[in-house]
Amino acid sequence: MKPRVFITRQIPENGIKMIEQYYEVEVWRDEKEPPREVLLEKGRNVDALVTLLSDRIDREILDNAPRLRIIAQYAVGYDNIDIEEATKRGIYVTNTPDVLTEATADFAWTLLLATARHLVDADKFVRSGEWKRKGVAWHPLMYLGYDVYGKTIGIIGFGRIGQAIARRAKGFNMKILYYSRTRKPEKERELGAEFKSLDELLRESDFVVLAVPLTKETYHMINEERLKLMKPTAILVNIARGKVVDAKALIKALEEGWIAGAGLDVFEEEPYYDEELFKLKNVTLAPHIGSATYGARYAMAELVARNLIAFAKGEVPPTLVNREVLNVRKPGFGR
Repeated sequence: MKPRVFITRQIPENGIKMIEQYYEVEVWRDEKEPPREVLLEKGRNVDALVTLLSDRIDREILDNAPRLRIIAQYAVGYDNIDIEEATKRGIYVTNTPDVLTEATADFAWTLLLATARHLVDADKFVRSGEWKRKGVAWHPLMYLGYDVYGKTIGIIGFGRIGQAIARRAKGFNMKILYYSRTRKPEKERELGAEFKSLDELLRESDFVVLAVPLTKETYHMINEERLKLMKPTAILVNIARGKVVDAKALIKALEEGWIAGAGLDVFEEEPYYDEELFKLKNVTLAPHIGSATYGARYAMAELVARNLIAFAKGEVPPTLVNREVLNVRKPGFGR
């Protein structure tokens, strides 16, 4: 009899077909995440879960999932999962790194360029008919933006995605600064990047891109005090996690001109709505779509499947997050 897996959202079919070879699969077909009570109910009778960032997998869920042996996260981040509790119980947790790196780095640049050049507002200007009504074909002062080529970019978080953002910055002949928990001398040489303290980076950068995981240390890392360190001509881009930025402080910074603009793909709460932020013209907003390319999302589904299949075969999943679990229970079911 095959082990049972509950997939909390419809992922690309290539992954589901692979998983079906080894598991009895149930997929939550609603576009919205399963309600808490549904997740509790499904967890009681499954051996595996495929989860998304919006699925909170905490002690209560784990207490009600006696058969659960593996959680395959369809994302790089996994701050929605209580890793410590899962490890104690011998539950393996996997994620999907690498396969969405390039797509997310591309989107960081999409937000950076769109914000620097007021693209969204200019698009509305044309679509609304206002350009035609105004009757001005071209004007030297129309929609002036900020130069990108040759400027300084500061990347906070220098893992896979941060480094991919830096590689693209080289093509723009930018000075590349970075901040991370540990220095990376080899990457500094390879990418021509310079390590700075967080405050130095904020003071010196024309563009600041956030690419850090959400941890206790990074929660509200960008707050009122640090926003005031930035140049009034600087632009902040967040493709990390919404809670890395204090949203109220950012709105104040945008309204009062402490910084020139922001490009945001992530928010403190998702889905998100804030009229005060949305009325501002110096911010570009997206609904957490950094990895939303066919290539990235299909590769993520395949990696989820590979993790589940490896575990079912009694092998260590390729992108195991909590390697300490190997000391608690060997991979595989019925062990």
